[in-house]
Amino acid sequence: MVSRGKKRDFFKKIMLATTILGLSVSAFNINSCKVRAEGEDKWPAGIEIETPNAIVMDVNTGAILYEKNINERHYPASITKIFSTLIAVENCKLNENVTFSADAIKNEIDASHIARDQGEVLTMEQCLYASMLESANECAYALAEHVGIKKGGNYRTFIDLMNSRAKEIGCKDSHFNNSNGMPDDQHYTTAYDMALISREAYNNPIFRKIMSTKKYTIPATNKHPEETYLRNHHMMYYPRKTQKYLYEGCLGGKTGYTVVANSTLVTFAKRNDMVLCCVVLNTKTPNHYLDTIRLFDYCFNNYKILKLSNYEKTIQYKGKKHKISSDKCIIVPKNVDYKEVEKKIKKVGKNLVVEYNYKGRKIGNVNFKIPQKKVSTNPKKLNKKNMKDANVGFAIIFVIVVIFVGITIYRKRKGYI
Repeated sequence: MVSRGKKRDFFKKIMLATTILGLSVSAFNINSCKVRAEGEDKWPAGIEIETPNAIVMDVNTGAILYEKNINERHYPASITKIFSTLIAVENCKLNENVTFSADAIKNEIDASHIARDQGEVLTMEQCLYASMLESANECAYALAEHVGIKKGGNYRTFIDLMNSRAKEIGCKDSHFNNSNGMPDDQHYTTAYDMALISREAYNNPIFRKIMSTKKYTIPATNKHPEETYLRNHHMMYYPRKTQKYLYEGCLGGKTGYTVVANSTLVTFAKRNDMVLCCVVLNTKTPNHYLDTIRLFDYCFNNYKILKLSNYEKTIQYKGKKHKISSDKCIIVPKNVDYKEVEKKIKKVGKNLVVEYNYKGRKIGNVNFKIPQKKVSTNPKKLNKKNMKDANVGFAIIFVIVVIFVGITIYRKRKGYI
């Protein structure tokens, strides 16, 4: 016969073993869930670079493939000229004459320039090439002044255009106070905002042509009897001083440097169907080139483009189908399949917007214009419509009158009235 004490010891052992087993199973389940959760998100982990502020954005989709302190404000230096070039081509014709004022010539002092004279006349096209290729500060000032005067104002009018356009593009942490990037406490941007601006500029064909030009010649002017030769400064695109930074697939961009800004750089590169924009701020030379190269290699090796039309031909919304054009795409990590992509469909104003996401990250979107009902302006059709509306109105009134009369007769027969 087993004593009560031994029974208690036996049950204690059983309880202890059960508890240990339960904890083990729970731990196993927790670890299994953790491993499974980590494995689900296939977004690349990133790489370490020396540059303190950097971003890589896919130009086609706007997806951010790499980011490091992208919302910190810094001086942009001469990459500002990407934006001033965009504003100029959006508001001027290339053959317009630009006259250099005394204020414009002042920008040659202790800055990059091509030695223009007061009263000299260049075309807008020549000013833009000088600004983008040789980073000529007096040309960036002169073109801005010209646009401002054309708009009925002055140089400051152009600066106002820059700031209002920046807000339209989606910039939230930028303010521009000049057109060439000279040091100014009220002139700053972020890597993210500069990527938005650069993406917008790239989508302008005139800007792309100017940016991707390696050499350009300004003919004799009213002040210079000799030609002026311009060469691109971006050494990942054009080996002005050395070939060691040349990058296959580089499409161009813009360099920048001042003592307070350090080195800044915007670069575009293409591989297969993927076009990327890399922005680095506040970095040391030559890290602006070395880190940009590393970031491009990292992104091209870890991401891929998916053409939406290969997976679905139409988007259905409220019973109507909208065709997806063949150029629409999304960007995903290389080991992600289309079936893992999430999409949300919503109406924004007069547009239908389809947002594509992977694990909460934006990887692209497609916009469709919702067809609006056509309002006829044909007098005969309008008269027919008015007659039809009138007939419907009369019919409704007739039904209401009949019902009212019927109720009245009924109540009278029953003695209610």
